Amino acid sequence: MLSIEWFRRRTRLAAACACISAAIALPSAALAQPAGIEPQAEKLLKNATTFLAAQKRFSVDASSTIEAVLASGQKLQFDSAALLQVQRPNMMRAERRGDLVDQVFYYDGKSLTLHNPGQKVFATTPAPAALEQMLDFALTTLDIVAPAGDLIYANAYEILMDGVTSGFVVGKSVVEGVRCDHLAFRGADVDWQIWIRECI
Repeated sequence: MLSIEWFRRRTRLAAACACISAAIALPSAALAQPAGIEPQAEKLLKNATTFLAAQKRFSVDASSTIEAVLASGQKLQFDSAALLQVQRPNMMRAERRGDLVDQVFYYDGKSLTLHNPGQKVFATTPAPAALEQMLDFALTTLDIVAPAGDLIYANAYEILMDGVTSGFVVGKSVVEGVRCDHLAFRGADVDWQIWIRECI
């Protein structure tokens, strides 16, 4: 299974995870994938995640596609949209709507509330007092992952680069009208890409 995710940041960060379709003509940089991790790719990612970690308030609009591979090898795509609003150190609201999900969750520094309107499910549980600890709690205890959750952590760079074996700058790209540097990374189990606004 491979997932596609792109983010349009209202701060200054444009980011995404995506798979490449065989029908798309690839830039020469992508065809000549280098071994190891290019220093420039590391630098761009580090600068972007450091910038985002310094923001006290930010929001993320995301469109996601999950690509499921059937036993026959055929691929199916399921789309969703998400809106994430964060206020450090302890407030977050996230909505996900799409083919497979209809979900809203709220965190106020004391409790985490999950609401699935389509299924008419509503639940609240006490949660840790800090945002990052809440994210860990939600994942390990409740099996809930916030949209773009990895990017919320102060150590987002370390989280994203964990297990990465290669990475390079694909080239320049435009996401939602914003000129970006397109980076591609590969790990043992996951290939991912990120688009970072050029001015960062």
